Amino acid sequence: MRKKIFSTALFAPVQYFAHLYNAGEADIEHNCNYSRQSYRNRFVIYGANGSLPLSVPVVKKSGEKTITRDVRVSYDTPWNEVHWKSIESAYNSSPYYLYYKDDIEPIFKKRWNFLIDMNMAALTVAMECTGVDTSVKFTESYIDIYSEAEDYRNTIHPKIDFLTDPLFTPHPYRQVFLGVGGFVPNLSILDLIFNKGPESLLVLRDSLKQ
Repeated sequence: MRKKIFSTALFAPVQYFAHLYNAGEADIEHNCNYSRQSYRNRFVIYGANGSLPLSVPVVKKSGEKTITRDVRVSYDTPWNEVHWKSIESAYNSSPYYLYYKDDIEPIFKKRWNFLIDMNMAALTVAMECTGVDTSVKFTESYIDIYSEAEDYRNTIHPKIDFLTDPLFTPHPYRQVFLGVGGFVPNLSILDLIFNKGPESLLVLRDSLKQ
């Protein structure tokens, strides 16, 4: 298995974790310029009314580029309380909510200075909950093109249809609102964790062509 390069992400989608599970090792990019409308500060859960995107506001000066590792989290609004209440509403009746709640809730209770620290804490928790044990580290410097690694920094993105990924085919699993809106693929890893618990790793395995 080859090294894979990923953007930093907050409770990234299943596609991200399927590739992470199948990586020999993984580097998380934090030396690139920060851009909005990515999974860096955005994740999508499944609420009663369908897909629900949740975004973390960040401090960013207009017109100035900021390196991802230097981006700070904004608490001008109580977004963290809103996020956790949304997660609780969406998954409190899921099979594994109570089992994993105490691992995940602290991510939203703590006041983080830097987005990268929050994201890495979320990644660590999600890997522990799913059983993904790939070795992960930060990139040492920014490299535009990798010749000997699989680069997913710009291909796993909210604006890019996951169906364009030839290796990823979402493996269906039971979701809380499956009977209302049908199966919604490639949501945040939180959706998989709360619904499948210890079987999450099997879903990740079966979602990726070997």
